[in-house]
Amino acid sequence: MGDPHLTLASASPRRRELLARLGLVPDAIAPAAIDETPMKGERPRAYALRMGLEKAEAVCAPGFVLAGDTVVAVGRRILPKAESEAEARACLALMSGRRHQVFSSVVLRGPDGSCRARVSETVVRFKRLTDQEIAAYLASGEWRGKAGGYAIQGSAEGLIQWIRGSHSGVMGLPLYETRALLKAAGFALA
Repeated sequence: MGDPHLTLASASPRRRELLARLGLVPDAIAPAAIDETPMKGERPRAYALRMGLEKAEAVCAPGFVLAGDTVVAVGRRILPKAESEAEARACLALMSGRRHQVFSSVVLRGPDGSCRARVSETVVRFKRLTDQEIAAYLASGEWRGKAGGYAIQGSAEGLIQWIRGSHSGVMGLPLYETRALLKAAGFALA
């Protein structure tokens, strides 16, 4: 197929870093500007998939467009991308000592406009967090703009008892699923 043009529909440095682990550097970065409000009654997996598809469709670019979204949920409750310390504190308190799910979608839109998508599901369990541990994590600032108010690739990883699923999916781009989509589209991968 040669060297197909790839646009990453995300400004996330983590997604670029994860894509580089597959040996790929996108030709362009074009974050999608869409309304990310969950629909009433929308389930977390469906929301993650819808967001990935809408982001892929919103970007006008030649060749292939790679998009995705990461959603943290406790049961059917979708947690926000924490924009304030109060939001992050509430998320961490809710997840303390219990399991939560992380749904990470990846969507590849082809030059013909067709989309292929996958969603990874990861279960994560935080230890029971003390007020001091929550305060220390909030002071780190790593929570800003992160789904569920934490970044697994930072100091929060030391607060996680166990994880079942995709570590890269929790970071924001499930590499197994991403690699499968890109290989099927003809990308030469490491």
